[in-house]
Amino acid sequence: MNKLLATLISGLIATSAYAQTTATTTTVNAPATSAVIKATAEAREDIVKAEGKEAKKVVKADEKATKAVMKADEKKTKAVAEAHEEHAEAMTKVAKADPEDKMKVEAKAEKKVAKANLTAEKKMINADEKAAKAVIDASAEKARAAAKTAEVKAEASADIKKAAAK
Repeated sequence: MNKLLATLISGLIATSAYAQTTATTTTVNAPATSAVIKATAEAREDIVKAEGKEAKKVVKADEKATKAVMKADEKKTKAVAEAHEEHAEAMTKVAKADPEDKMKVEAKAEKKVAKANLTAEKKMINADEKAAKAVIDASAEKARAAAKTAEVKAEASADIKKAAAK
């Protein structure tokens, strides 16, 4: 599960690096009329707004993913601690048992330890699953934001070309 989590986190980093690449500016070879200059200024303004919104969404998505991973780590730590408590309790009972009942108590202790291990394992798996889902959701949110920014850039380029054609 740690490998899966590491893969998802590296994917998250790669996605954020991709999302933060420098913006390509579109140049239109058109005469510098007032309509073209106005359209270019408006296009730049729209692009800057879109990139700002994208950056906010990326930060928010990263924050959600980080919180989910931290929460999963806390749950896993708590599950391990609970399992260790059960182990200690079982071993204490074995140590206090009468010599005649020691075998029975050891058998019960082994069952209790196995059950505690299973419970801890299930809790850790569920925590990792939730964290992985949050990381995937964050990556999807960032991809949607990048797509929206690309759409705004394309519309801005089209507006400049339209103004140049007039």
